Amino acid sequence: MLLDREEYIEQAYMFRTLAERLGQSMSTQELLVSLRQEVLATTRLPMALEFMSQELRLTGGFATAMDRLGHYFTPFQTYVVGEAERHEGRFDFRVALDILRRDAEYRAEGPTPQGVFLFQFETLCRNRLGYDAGLAAVGGDPLYDEPWRDWIKTVRRQVGLVDMADMIYVRSAHYAKTQGPPEKPVLFGEKEGQIALANRRKDPLFLFSALQRHLGYPAVPKPKHGPSTESLVPALQRKVDRLETRLKLLEEELRGGINISRFFGPKEEGK
Repeated sequence: MLLDREEYIEQAYMFRTLAERLGQSMSTQELLVSLRQEVLATTRLPMALEFMSQELRLTGGFATAMDRLGHYFTPFQTYVVGEAERHEGRFDFRVALDILRRDAEYRAEGPTPQGVFLFQFETLCRNRLGYDAGLAAVGGDPLYDEPWRDWIKTVRRQVGLVDMADMIYVRSAHYAKTQGPPEKPVLFGEKEGQIALANRRKDPLFLFSALQRHLGYPAVPKPKHGPSTESLVPALQRKVDRLETRLKLLEEELRGGINISRFFGPKEEGK
């Protein structure tokens, strides 16, 4: 269900503060307890934080707690955190918190389905979070009505096969104005349709950037890149050298023992 504006304001504060304090000499559970004292007691966030801290003690993760608080957190919020908590993934948890902060800030300002969808879709695109499961989470957002949910299912089936700019254009007021009344409900305005038409067969990130510039839609945080290849090579080489040394020692042991004399230099006279 949709929340009151003050809930989104406090959510944005929680996500921002949590990202800022990660890495300090406090456990994540302690951070949640501290935040519970800071956020407004007139909202439901303190109760959510209490439940999350207890669940964190049991499972070690946020996503399971957020999933059980489906009446408070959206499926998309839960999906983003779950992807950040995957051990095999490369999605930075701080980037995930920044995404959730901007999402909550936009919702507090009076969101539109168009702005929320484009923010969510760009998040999936920029961070390679998986379109199938990601769009399934997007479609569960209570902000969308039935025509929107039906269209999101269509996008989920056609993404990768049909250009996103085309999918927006044919459901826009600009298409209806120039091509005649569409068979399905119009979901985007005339300006979105014009921008989508101008960005056909281009990188979808150009489309998102243009919509943000002209219509003020929220921008998705850019993924933070890890260390450069140049800085990784020396560290990797040291690890390879250590592994080679260990393998040689194991081979000597299998052949009858390790000759430790070679680890010492020749004894100098008088010593």
